[in-house]
Amino acid sequence: MRPLSTTWFPATLLPLLAIVAGCDFGAGKPMSGERGATPTSFELLNVSYDPTRELWRDLNAAFIADYKAQKQIDVTIKQSHGGSASQARAIIDGLEADVATLSLWPDTDALRKQGLLKEGWEEKLPNQSLPYTSTVVFLVRTGNPKGVKDWADLAKPGIAVITPNPKTSGNGRLSFLAAWGSITLKGGSEDEAREFVRKVYGNVAVLDTGARGATTTFSMKGIGDVFLTMESEAQMTLKESPGKFEIIYPPQSILHEPHLAVVDRVVDKKGTREVAVDYMKFLYTPAGQEIIAKHFFRPIDKDVLAKHHDVFPDVKLFTITDIVANWDEAQGKFFAENGVFDALYRPAKSENRE
Repeated sequence: MRPLSTTWFPATLLPLLAIVAGCDFGAGKPMSGERGATPTSFELLNVSYDPTRELWRDLNAAFIADYKAQKQIDVTIKQSHGGSASQARAIIDGLEADVATLSLWPDTDALRKQGLLKEGWEEKLPNQSLPYTSTVVFLVRTGNPKGVKDWADLAKPGIAVITPNPKTSGNGRLSFLAAWGSITLKGGSEDEAREFVRKVYGNVAVLDTGARGATTTFSMKGIGDVFLTMESEAQMTLKESPGKFEIIYPPQSILHEPHLAVVDRVVDKKGTREVAVDYMKFLYTPAGQEIIAKHFFRPIDKDVLAKHHDVFPDVKLFTITDIVANWDEAQGKFFAENGVFDALYRPAKSENRE
């Protein structure tokens, strides 16, 4: 169950709720006492990506309790989850997020380009605003009946692949780039990479808009032989469905770096900057790092990571700059309108558009 002081709404409903409430979530204003008094209660909105619901549920509860004990201030935190690119679009379109905890750097940096974040936003929090990392793994059914071991296996005939849409999902973009890098980082040409990725997406049975929808397609609907997903989501599925699935770590994969950001324009308008910054900094504390590890995201604290080494095996990881100059180039080249993905992918009739 979610803590009583934490409320979740889908992104599509939040703008409507804001209108009903007079476009004001109430954050930064005293909830009791005289007008102009120092606020004793705050309400924050955290707009995040798809597979972080359980992570933020526990982080929010721990932060709320800690903040109340340390500063005698009550905090309520609302959550919004969805595909990372879609969530960034919602914030740009007016969803008043105090913090953006999106999956990929370009989604967050899109807020800067629209004037919602100040220049140098990634330097505002420790470790370039990166409290945890992850990577793309393969989730298969117990016994791995199709013998999927490496990226090359995904292009073989008869392999049904599940992966989110890279146009809307951070998980989807990372999976695409990991597949691309599996060719180019072994000396293959871009033409070879294009042909390989074309075959992989030709095997995609369902292309959901977000990671959590893809998890449902694979684990609950029973569609597909292999699911390209984040390590955290794969581990959570193992935990929730013991004995049904197993994780395959490919020889190399891509590093997932989900940066945090306090949304400058919103917190300055609502008077929530201090509490929002404290909220984000909580993730770097020993308590925050333990919660992160508990939910199968790789903590940046080396001691906490070592403590959970049995859950986080060593993996050869590459970064976005190993295959292109930066995320802006990746976004324009691969995922923009009429980019590489659009040229290679032809939707199947069974594609899930929900």
